[in-house]
Amino acid sequence: MGCHDDVSNEKLQEAATQTGTVIRIGREILFQCKFSVSQAFNWESHKHDWWNSLEKKVADLAKSGFTSAWLPPATHSVSPEGYLPQNLYSLDSSYGSEDQLKSLLQTMRQHNVRAIADIVINHRVGTTKGEGGVYNRFDGIPMPWDEHAVTSCSGGKGNRSTGDKFEGVPNIDHNQTFVRRDLIQWLIWLRETIGFEDFRFDFAKGYAPKFVREYVEESKPIFAVGEYWDSCSYSPENRLEYNQDSHRQRIINWIDTTGGLCAAFDFTTKGILQEAVKGEMWRLRDQGGKPPGVLGWWPSRAVTFIENHDTGSTQGHWPFPSDHIMEGYAYILTHPGIPTIFYDHFYDWGDSIHDQIVKLMAIRRGQDIHSRSTVKILEARSNLYAAVTGDTVCMKIGDEPWCPSEEWKLAASGHRYAVWIK
Repeated sequence: MGCHDDVSNEKLQEAATQTGTVIRIGREILFQCKFSVSQAFNWESHKHDWWNSLEKKVADLAKSGFTSAWLPPATHSVSPEGYLPQNLYSLDSSYGSEDQLKSLLQTMRQHNVRAIADIVINHRVGTTKGEGGVYNRFDGIPMPWDEHAVTSCSGGKGNRSTGDKFEGVPNIDHNQTFVRRDLIQWLIWLRETIGFEDFRFDFAKGYAPKFVREYVEESKPIFAVGEYWDSCSYSPENRLEYNQDSHRQRIINWIDTTGGLCAAFDFTTKGILQEAVKGEMWRLRDQGGKPPGVLGWWPSRAVTFIENHDTGSTQGHWPFPSDHIMEGYAYILTHPGIPTIFYDHFYDWGDSIHDQIVKLMAIRRGQDIHSRSTVKILEARSNLYAAVTGDTVCMKIGDEPWCPSEEWKLAASGHRYAVWIK
């Protein structure tokens, strides 16, 4: 079974931070704090003088209760969005200059908002052609690797990939000691010299999680999260299966192989939740009576979200139903895990959505809901889901009328959702 209760008898070493207490147990980091993450960009952000624009919003992010903000890839990239990196030490990108980035990071530190760097190290675009006539060398820039840094299955002379192949560009061979040494030095540089604090690992299916463990151990971010985006289970009729245990187990296995040092985006919860809000709320209780995503098995490592720059924005690869957005946020902001709010919803969908999210975040903080809070599911049927979290928050989503006993006081409500507190 994939359950983890985050309990250990080993000696605890506690380290206080401005965002809570991080407890190191053996090789694990347990996030015993009330993290709330802003994904502070979308797919089009590179068009809008982003570092300067975002710096103007830092005060509001802090006031709203965000402890962290995930920034887009800051390094030089062949694509303006940043996901085809080349010179990793150049921080002049389509989002702005290195000086503008450092100004943003300084402002974030002043407001106690942790900066999460988007780490794109599965692949790297070459500068010159090498063996085979492909761009698999990196001459003339820092980290001047040759063909041995590129996997043999993507045009290089290195080892075979330890994960899925990212098509069209050289995939980095993380088995090479010199590659890992250079990447670790770069990660440390991002933290100690540039001012980033935490990491998000892009396309984490592309290389073995043991390497992520090494990178986190050596560069020492307090928080790290991986994008292990795997396909959910669907019927031959393309209908989402009720049981997604195999899907979340694969994510759990990835986290476990990082030594528990890296959390993962809870794609299982997203996939289930965006179907459940369409009148299939029974999906939100698994066969054991728990939440059906990663947050039901290993909540302290589950980074919950309802949309990101790939699933939504102008790409729309796997969008959450737009008329159910607040039901989605009512769910992830009242449940364990580490909730992430998408930039578009918070800033581009109007003041009402912004203010409703802020209110739910305030309830989460005020009622001491955190990544490991307990959940008791009260109802889970077609048009109603209701649950109590941590004995201090009660919530419902769906069209069906429902309210708890009189001891609960209504704290927030909106389209198809309500939240009560004690």
